[in-house]
Amino acid sequence: MRLFRLYFAVAVSSFRRYATYRVATAAGVFTNTVFGFILAYTFIALWDTRPHLGGYDQAQALAFVWIGQGLLATAAIMGGGFQDELQERIRTGDVAIDLYRPVDLQMWWLAADLGRAAFHLLGRGIVPILVGALAFDLALPGSPLVWLLFLLATALGVVVSFALRYLFALSTFWLLDSTGVNGLSMLLSIFFSGMLLPLTVFPGGFGDVVSVLPWAATLQVPADVLLQQHVGAGLAGALAFQAGWAVVLLGAGRLLQAVAMRRVVVQGG
Repeated sequence: MRLFRLYFAVAVSSFRRYATYRVATAAGVFTNTVFGFILAYTFIALWDTRPHLGGYDQAQALAFVWIGQGLLATAAIMGGGFQDELQERIRTGDVAIDLYRPVDLQMWWLAADLGRAAFHLLGRGIVPILVGALAFDLALPGSPLVWLLFLLATALGVVVSFALRYLFALSTFWLLDSTGVNGLSMLLSIFFSGMLLPLTVFPGGFGDVVSVLPWAATLQVPADVLLQQHVGAGLAGALAFQAGWAVVLLGAGRLLQAVAMRRVVVQGG
């Protein structure tokens, strides 16, 4: 219980930290909204030519666009958040101080990232979706239960996103310059999460492969939950898919962290 209160305090502190950047938040909302309009009109043209592409009608496809803009910062699809800070602490050697704390390194950063995600969901997620709903005919559900399930899927997606970024961040123990790794992380996340196009649009075997990669859990699955593409056993399977990747990736992060602690001399001391 004491550790739970500690990690909850870390999450709250992270929420408050991001809440102080009001101008950056407003700029992010504006940017997400503008890109939402660009993608929305692109999707309208595409779905006019190919109705029901990927199993979505046009209203569902447009909703997918705005859900994606709402989750872009929440799930850190383009990276950032704790990742940059942890990599800098590894490079400077300040991570040694973190390791002396009587808390788990991975859980500390996970708590901080959950606080960040909660703020971005409220601060940068709601407004673009509301603007999209006012400007377009979106297939958004009216059932509160569906929205609650969407929040659950979003939380699981954030954990998967954290676990992926944590693995990339730990590579800094071996690589002094993480620029290339961060670029690769962002590219994989944007392409395989469904940010550019729903993964159901990809054809054949390639579409089957991308739908089971962990990045699908960060955006594609939450969006499909809200669009009620998963119901009954399919819904349980989608949530289990997210939870499974979260467990696997967090476990991989702990193993890689253990290797780094044994074999790598922290830069700076």
